Amino acid sequence: MTIPLDSDLMRAFLAVADTGSVTRAADRIGRTQSAVSMQIRRLEDSLGQSLFLRQPRGVELTPRGEQLVPYARRVVGLLDEAATALRVKPLVGPVRIGIPDEYSETVLPRALAAFAERHPGVEVTVRCDHSEPQLAALRADELDLAVTYDWSNTSADEVLCIDPTVWVTSVAHDQHLRDPLPVSMYFRSDWCRDFMLRSLEQQGMGYRKAFECDMASGLRTAVRTGLAIAALSRSTIPAGCRELTSADGFPIVDSSRVLLRRNPRGSSPAIDGLAEMIREAFRPLAGRDAA
Repeated sequence: MTIPLDSDLMRAFLAVADTGSVTRAADRIGRTQSAVSMQIRRLEDSLGQSLFLRQPRGVELTPRGEQLVPYARRVVGLLDEAATALRVKPLVGPVRIGIPDEYSETVLPRALAAFAERHPGVEVTVRCDHSEPQLAALRADELDLAVTYDWSNTSADEVLCIDPTVWVTSVAHDQHLRDPLPVSMYFRSDWCRDFMLRSLEQQGMGYRKAFECDMASGLRTAVRTGLAIAALSRSTIPAGCRELTSADGFPIVDSSRVLLRRNPRGSSPAIDGLAEMIREAFRPLAGRDAA
């Protein structure tokens, strides 16, 4: 038999579970203590299970109560998400965004897919490229938004996070123990010369170019397969690989800022909406760096 579960009962249950007190739960959800107690009793009666153990200074969850918590969070979260989606006016129109290849398999696909699902009337066009071509595209009015790196720390654009570039090796292949070091790098890159290779030279490490490519996905492949070590953004280290730290004798390559840049010649609710979605996508990285 299916047991109907009222969403208000779920909210009351979570408030008590989170605070460990009916009194504090009542304050949180704006109900009286007796009303919350009644809701918990109704929920327990409908389930035929005790969800809390009453203690002298509060309550604690029973094993059945612990089991219910993740389901209750899911139910309440879906209801809140649905309410938000229905309250927000759907966005429409085109948005052109540039993203770096470093995040093309991690942070940004989830954000862009979620935005497209939430606002099907927006036509999103994505350009995956390095920072300098993206900046040129912004100047040429070919992009509305661009996620780029700033190594000079001089730009006044919005900072999404700081994602240090570190040396990475395959756990299975240990190419970092070779001399000279087999290094994966970009074609014709000033950054490789000024930051990546210089970090090795300053440590007196010998190296050789073992793999060259034009995109970060190529660097990740080179590391993962054991062809070379590579300098990658810390948040994009692939599975089966690890950061080379000072304990291994390797320095951090740079601590560049990840920026959200906007085209000053145009704005729209769709552009603003996608910008906010990008901010949300990077908040976990920003919080981790701050910690």
